[in-house]
Amino acid sequence: MDRRYFFKASLAGGAALATGAASCPAQARGNKDLPPEALGLLFDSTLCVGCKACVAACKEANDMPPEFSTQEQYWDTPLDLSGKTLNVIKAYRHGSVEQKDRAENGYAFIKKSCMHCVDPSCVSACPVSAMQKDPKTGVVTYDKEACIGCRYCVAACPFGVPRFTYDKALPQISKCQLCVHRHKDGKYAACAEVCPTGATLYGTVADIQKEIARRKTLEPGKQAMFPRGKLGGPDQSYPNVVGTYLDHTYGEKEFGGTQMLMLTGVPFEKLGYPDLPPRSDAALSETLQHTLYGGLIAPIAVLGALTFIAKRNVKPEDEEGEPHGK
Repeated sequence: MDRRYFFKASLAGGAALATGAASCPAQARGNKDLPPEALGLLFDSTLCVGCKACVAACKEANDMPPEFSTQEQYWDTPLDLSGKTLNVIKAYRHGSVEQKDRAENGYAFIKKSCMHCVDPSCVSACPVSAMQKDPKTGVVTYDKEACIGCRYCVAACPFGVPRFTYDKALPQISKCQLCVHRHKDGKYAACAEVCPTGATLYGTVADIQKEIARRKTLEPGKQAMFPRGKLGGPDQSYPNVVGTYLDHTYGEKEFGGTQMLMLTGVPFEKLGYPDLPPRSDAALSETLQHTLYGGLIAPIAVLGALTFIAKRNVKPEDEEGEPHGK
């Protein structure tokens, strides 16, 4: 096919697509809503002491193998999320590292695990529903039996959470599922259960939001009571000094909202969390998909272009049998 025919085919396909799109306009959808009984986590960086008890508890609760990052390999030392680590604590350091929870010459700790997005991109991108969001609790779960290993969820997640186990003969995706397998026994997320300072708290998102509002009314430097473990569960509150919070709850609006909400005294971009718009990628991508595939617009356009190309490249029967020279 020469250049002229190529451009004609492209124009024909484009015209068909434009005509179809005009006749079948897609309805742009907004972000999905938070389930009324949504479960989640609160991570308060000002309370975290970097003990990594949550990392060890997560490994034990989810039967995850150790991950070594030192030559001696004496103990489990994961540096990031991976196929062997679903939850990790990272440290921020700057300058002289004199004061905790300060961006300048200070340090802070931050938790990395699944954010359990309200409108998750991984669920939207998964072609076989291996990633699913529970309609009641909002927990984003993963079904390894349904997974085909396409890794679309890995590419779709703006937080870099789902990880692929490249070192396994039968690889699969690994991500935090908020310990849903423990719920039937009346237990909850292991990371929150063992946290000694209450830096990680488990509960309904509604209760978490109330606790965030309470903490923001506290006076920095003064003592106050902080709950531990599970909000609404047995009272394990203890006194601690109130930190200085930024006027920003991460996860409240980012990317359509998340069910893990975070408080800190250091800007989140310095702690490795991206500055994201309030609209989720899933809302945008699904609108585009419905525009292209609504009424079979895109397939018809492609089929029309291929038919045009084929017709231009097929010789009439009376020309095929003619001897050369005539």
